[in-house]
Amino acid sequence: MKVLVVEDEHKIANSIKKGLELENFVADVAFDGTEGFDMAASGDYDVIILDLMLPGMDGVEICKELRSEGVHTPILMLTAKSQIVDKVKGLNAGADDYLAKPFAFEELLARVKALNRRPKKLDGKILSAGEIVLDTQKQTVTSEGKEMLLSVKEFSLLEYFLRHPNQVISKDRLIASVWNYDTDILPNTVEVFVASLRKKLGREVIKTIRGFGYKIARGDRSPSEALAKEDKSSNHV
Repeated sequence: MKVLVVEDEHKIANSIKKGLELENFVADVAFDGTEGFDMAASGDYDVIILDLMLPGMDGVEICKELRSEGVHTPILMLTAKSQIVDKVKGLNAGADDYLAKPFAFEELLARVKALNRRPKKLDGKILSAGEIVLDTQKQTVTSEGKEMLLSVKEFSLLEYFLRHPNQVISKDRLIASVWNYDTDILPNTVEVFVASLRKKLGREVIKTIRGFGYKIARGDRSPSEALAKEDKSSNHV
């Protein structure tokens, strides 16, 4: 699991980070609201632990902005205040849960795990790159209207690329996000799966940015246009 901690009190933030890492989580820390928002909006996290009172942008503002941009990552709001009005304010802004300071780390950990077990909200059922169309609901991938047979891990890897179009993605980031550090994955393993995808989808789909990682270009067609073309092709079979 990958968690973002946005907390301006360094002692608390570092303590949470250390505790999460002892539980084999990957934990990133931001010490102000502006940096926290940027990381939350561009990163790939399973849960965000967000303090209410922050310099730059406060927790409520961050919640509202993330939700307005379609970021549905579960958010656990932290605050030194325990009044009901602050709890309601955070939840109304888009937070999923609330924990008042001071708190026991065991309770925070239990709440983080509970949030991660909730069904994930997907920001779109159809993802595409050129002639490649991935349907997250049907769990299918087609190329030029023909269905491709992918393994579960190949599908997850392709979906991750399609959800981050035109971004250069490192091997370490792929390991953290697709494999979740749950096995002894080596960088060479990523190369093997990328090579397998290229063989099935075409070498031009996933580009190697030497020294940095990989990148996929989504293309000019919208997901709805891609789906319409796929449906049209299937109707002529």
